[in-house]
Amino acid sequence: MRILQVLKPQLEPLTDQQLLDVCNLKQSCQQAEDALSQGMEKLQQTLAETVAAGRLGEASHMPQMDTAMEKLEGLVRFVQQADHLRQITLQQMSIILTTRQAARGLLALGSTSNDYEL
Repeated sequence: MRILQVLKPQLEPLTDQQLLDVCNLKQSCQQAEDALSQGMEKLQQTLAETVAAGRLGEASHMPQMDTAMEKLEGLVRFVQQADHLRQITLQQMSIILTTRQAARGLLALGSTSNDYEL
């Protein structure tokens, strides 16, 4: 997870327990990201197939449009789930870290988020 990659160097030194907790968090985040990615790929594929199946100008266009809109709503839900995963990760990191480490991490995230999307 990009957030953890940005944070970890800024948080050194970490205690053994913190290292273990961060490693476990990274593993669970990776699993959640993989599941989201697979679902997103499948949704994008079915959305493309739905749009490709419709022909503009035909009377049957509206059912395909409705289906495509439903798929887009599903895409929005995936984006919301990804945002929720980032939020949960930050909350978990705030539990694992000391106040000083968390402050350094937030500063690092602030400067990094200006460069590109986390």
